[in-house]
Amino acid sequence: MNFASDNWSGAAKEIAASLQRHSEGFSPAYGDSELDHDLEQRFNELFEKEVAVFFVGTGTAANALALSSMNRPGGFVLCHREAHLIEDECGAPEFFTSGARMAPIDGEMGRIDLMALRRGLDRFDPSFVHHGQPMAVSVTQATETGSVYSTDQIAEIAQLSHQFGLPLHMDGARFANAMVHLGVTPAEMTWKAGVDVVSFGGTKNGCWCAEALVFFDPAQAEQLPFIRKRAAQLFSKTRFIAAQFHAYLDDDLWIHLATHANEMAVQLANGIKLQGDSDSPESLQIAWPCQSNELFVTMPKLVAKKLEAAGVQFYSWPVPSWFAEKMESGRGLYRLVTSFATTTDQIDRFLKLLKEC
Repeated sequence: MNFASDNWSGAAKEIAASLQRHSEGFSPAYGDSELDHDLEQRFNELFEKEVAVFFVGTGTAANALALSSMNRPGGFVLCHREAHLIEDECGAPEFFTSGARMAPIDGEMGRIDLMALRRGLDRFDPSFVHHGQPMAVSVTQATETGSVYSTDQIAEIAQLSHQFGLPLHMDGARFANAMVHLGVTPAEMTWKAGVDVVSFGGTKNGCWCAEALVFFDPAQAEQLPFIRKRAAQLFSKTRFIAAQFHAYLDDDLWIHLATHANEMAVQLANGIKLQGDSDSPESLQIAWPCQSNELFVTMPKLVAKKLEAAGVQFYSWPVPSWFAEKMESGRGLYRLVTSFATTTDQIDRFLKLLKEC
């Protein structure tokens, strides 16, 4: 019973088959194959406009290189306090931008608060060189706490960012899960709401190793070929990333995979709620509403140890600043993640174990 991460799941069979199918024969390297060029056109169709797309191997690379293209001397990227950019990139954005820094912004549910963002932007005086300067704003969709920005919330952040002359980047490692939850199109969740660049993730949703960096104004991406090459992310056999994305987008596979993952998370949440007793100190409690494929629960640390000993895999999670006051002594916060590979049987076995704990 693996609820540790969607990174732990394998590859969808359709994507594995595409990799196998395109592994034979010869094809031009470094993104110049027919398969690569066809995929670039598919991304234009997917986002309903001409875009510049660059394939990389990891989400960290996509985020770091996106921000590198926006770099300014003494630059700051404003993002949520618990964003992946700050917490889990091992300094990659700072490294690839040659020293840009992350400016943390508060907000409940892992989402940037608009007024907090304005205060963060107002602290920079363009005439005061010692503080540095803002260079970009970044949102995570879905967020590190599994919540999702509405298109209106994205549009408000984009409008404020653009008012200060800053591009808006979206970390879309779980792009599909967020989009499915909102019931919108890729275009509606990105450029139509004001997003300038998106890190379009496929690895967490059934791909083997496939991420894309998408610029909605190709003119803003003129330096990306050099930035990507310098970062050792220009794969010689890029057709293998293209092969994954072709299968990923065929027949809306990516939407079906994300829909299943989200539905499994809802099923897991409902099962926990049915078993829970709000008056019992031993019960699992849903920490906040589930909006994607990540479910956060609080439970006694002793119960967590029993579940782990019984073979359930999940992560203990740092308590967000906005949730700290709600934590009770002796309880911990834990993250349970579902994926395209999660089955109803796994959830049923987990709920059975929960009864026994």
